[in-house]
Amino acid sequence: MESSFQSAGKADISVNLKGLSAAGVAAGGPDGLRGRTMTASTGQIPAVTPTLSIQESMKHAPSLRGGVLADTDGDDEWRDDPDNEDTVQRSSLMLALMDIGEGLRLWRLAVSLGWLDIKLQFRGSRVGPLWLTLGTAVMIGSMGGIYSNLFHIVLKDYLPYLAISMILWQIGIAGVTQDACTCFISAASSIRATRLPFSLQAFRVLVRNGAMFAYNIVVPVGVYVIFGLLPGPVALLALPGLLIWAVNAFAFCLLLGSVAARYRDIPPIVASVVQVAFYVTPIIWNGRQLGEKGWWLIFNPFYSLLEIVRQPLTGDMPSLLVWSVAIGLSVLLWISSLFVFSRSRAQLAFWI
Repeated sequence: MESSFQSAGKADISVNLKGLSAAGVAAGGPDGLRGRTMTASTGQIPAVTPTLSIQESMKHAPSLRGGVLADTDGDDEWRDDPDNEDTVQRSSLMLALMDIGEGLRLWRLAVSLGWLDIKLQFRGSRVGPLWLTLGTAVMIGSMGGIYSNLFHIVLKDYLPYLAISMILWQIGIAGVTQDACTCFISAASSIRATRLPFSLQAFRVLVRNGAMFAYNIVVPVGVYVIFGLLPGPVALLALPGLLIWAVNAFAFCLLLGSVAARYRDIPPIVASVVQVAFYVTPIIWNGRQLGEKGWWLIFNPFYSLLEIVRQPLTGDMPSLLVWSVAIGLSVLLWISSLFVFSRSRAQLAFWI
């Protein structure tokens, strides 16, 4: 039996390699492995010389562009195809919306972080956040006495208007706008250390400014009580305006926070714009003082957003034009925010 086995081993037994894989065919071409045999005496497969070059083989290899698998075929058809580009944009938008949803689900953590920011700001202070209220009261009282004489307005009529205007501007508009620029930059350490949705930092800014607004709103309420000027039931119309403010503040954080993370010149530019807007927006002065010359105020985006909250709190009804402009600006702001945030979300961790 051994002699027959040895004789069989000495004989050359040809094995036809017909079950070639797709990778072997691609490497050696359709005829690259044809006719190659394995001899039982040596037990080796002769070397295969590929008939395609590496560059030609790479034409058939799949590639990843923008996170989507595509076949290049040696040209830029995938890149020029608008359908594939739309797919990438839709996937980026979906990831951005998922990020916002995940941040909303972690609202308890956002509240804790926002409140922690306030505690750290006044750490070691005996009065704590009440310094915000006291400082605001002193500022409004001094400004009211000076500007009421300059504008020749009775203090009883001017001080309540100035009090509510300053609080809404400082905390609700200027404060949120400037904090939005540093939304992601100020949280750089936590963003690098933990895997959390970026939108959580926007909710954090929203909670922090909301708490500061609650502290400072005591000042105009006290002024209203002292002078006996209560706005009445029309003040409830300020609630929809405050809701729009909260939604817009979140959108501002996504928009300005993303842009400022990439371009560090944005925060000082925004601060300068806000400072100029303070003087061209009716805050320390009343828009009614301009009379017919105040037609341009409607083109001031801060004016409409301010009026939908201030007018109900002063006993007036916002006009339909003011509401329409405010809602239109909010829609435009959200479209811009989602576009910028979806495009820059993947690079935020590297920019900060």
